[in-house]
Amino acid sequence: MIGKEQLALMKKEAILINTARGAVVDSEALAQALTKGEIAGAACDVFEMEPPVPKDHPLLHTPNTIVTPHIAFASEESMEQRADIVFENLYGWLNGKHLNPVT
Repeated sequence: MIGKEQLALMKKEAILINTARGAVVDSEALAQALTKGEIAGAACDVFEMEPPVPKDHPLLHTPNTIVTPHIAFASEESMEQRADIVFENLYGWLNGKHLNPVT
């Protein structure tokens, strides 16, 4: 979805953040845009494959780039919310009620 052409349309001050899916962004094109200074920076929590990514992955060697190993969801708030859903589901199951999905 986001390749060389789309990156070329971005402002030089733009920072691309990808927490969706790795395949949404062409990593090679993003690495080139960052290396050439065509955009200001990037933060990626997802890649074409699950971590660990190869040591030669292009986004591991680009300037102004933050990479995380698919853990952007792991805030204190999200963990508390997930625990609340689990307990609600356990109590619901014990009482014969419908369960809410854990997302």
